[in-house]
Amino acid sequence: MEQWVLSMLEALESNAKLTPEELSELTGAAPDEIRAKLSTLEGVGVIRKYKTAIDWSAVDDGFVYAIIELKVILEREGGYDEIAKRLANFDEVSSVRLVSGDHDLSLTVRGRSMKEIAFFVADKIATLHQITNTATHFVLKSYKEDGVLMIGEHEHSRLVISP
Repeated sequence: MEQWVLSMLEALESNAKLTPEELSELTGAAPDEIRAKLSTLEGVGVIRKYKTAIDWSAVDDGFVYAIIELKVILEREGGYDEIAKRLANFDEVSSVRLVSGDHDLSLTVRGRSMKEIAFFVADKIATLHQITNTATHFVLKSYKEDGVLMIGEHEHSRLVISP
C-alpha cells in the first residue's frame, strides 16, 4: 500500500472527523484522490467503521466493562474462528481476540452493571459446551482507550481535605 494511504489511515484512526481537504494537506494527495481511496477502502473492508471515543465513566448512566478470558475445547469442523464468530454475535460483546497464554480467547463485554455482566457470563458464555473455563476481570478505570487518553485535563479529581 502506498505511503500516503498508510499516513491517511493513521490520521483517520486518531481523528475520524478529518475532511478530505485536511487529509490532503497531511498526505500531499489531492482531495478527489482521497475521496476515491476512502470509498475503495470502505468498500473492501479496510475501513470498517468511523468511531468516537466516549468516556463512559463521565456519564451518570454509563457502562461497566469487563475482560473475560476463556479456555476453549476445539471441535473438528470449526476451530477458534467458529466459536469466536458465535461469541461476537452477542450484543454485550465489544471485542473478541485470540490470545496466547493461559487462555485462548479474550472478550471485552459491556453492561449496565457488574451484576448484568456476571449473569451474561453465567447464562450465555459459561453454558456453551466449547467453553471449559472463564475468568472475569472488571475494568475499574480506563486510562487510555483506542489510543485516546482518558485522564488529564477533563478528569475530575477530588479535593484534598486536611484537618
